[in-house]
Amino acid sequence: MYVVLGANGRAGGETAQALLERGEAVRVVVRRPEQGEKWKSVGATVATADIDVPGTIAEALDGATAAFLLNPPPVSGDPNARTAEIGAALAEAMKLARVPKLVALSSIGAQHASGTGVIATLHQFEKLLDGTTPATAFLRPGYFVESWAEVAGPVTSEGLLPTFLAPYQRIAMVSTKDVGRAAAALLCEDWTGRRVVQLSGPQDWNAAEVASAFAEALGRPVVPAFVPPEQRAAMLARDGIPEEVATALLGMYQGIAQGRFVSEATQEQRRGTVSLAVSVKRIVAQLQSAQAA
Repeated sequence: MYVVLGANGRAGGETAQALLERGEAVRVVVRRPEQGEKWKSVGATVATADIDVPGTIAEALDGATAAFLLNPPPVSGDPNARTAEIGAALAEAMKLARVPKLVALSSIGAQHASGTGVIATLHQFEKLLDGTTPATAFLRPGYFVESWAEVAGPVTSEGLLPTFLAPYQRIAMVSTKDVGRAAAALLCEDWTGRRVVQLSGPQDWNAAEVASAFAEALGRPVVPAFVPPEQRAAMLARDGIPEEVATALLGMYQGIAQGRFVSEATQEQRRGTVSLAVSVKRIVAQLQSAQAA
């Protein structure tokens, strides 16, 4: 039986779904019982736990063959301090539950302790979880293609794709569908020791290509609109993102621009199969469905 944290998020949800599609027994961990209803309807069991309380997480992990863990995206406060709290709690829970195998979600670039903004918290997260199980894997995907859904509003209304990424700088991007499949595969593989598995899409892409994919999906022109560094903090503030979180996010984009968002040559490298066009079409379909509801 496989335990999945964060099943109501992008990567966790795709991991739980991929395991179910493999015919595996899955237990998802949620904060409140009502959050698990949709998972019960597709055959998963549900446990409720508080990610800050090791005892409740250990109970949810009881009997697990393997677990998928993640560090939730920061929403307030100091992301580094929050990672320290969550990582320590999850490490203690894994030891209490004696889970034999762990796959933890990280990111390409997490080999760097600094200079990558919010990604550096995943370097910290890896260190906190390292060695807590006989088999520990850190899955480091590229930039989630689905993250572009956050700017789908101006894409559909104005034909503009706001981007903090230089329009023609190709980086590792990957669909969360591929992330879930890769995580499920790792959970089901037989191995011991420590692994780092880096995951990107079928090829690297840039913001200009993302804009073209939106144009194809919408049937009308879309162009990338590069946001200069000096304008970004104000934009995030208008979106209601707290200053400490915004600073960490902006540090990530600075690190990407400086070439620090790259795979570690000495570690495993895998590529997914979901194309940019397919991922963007899914974003557009979900947006149109939400607008119609």
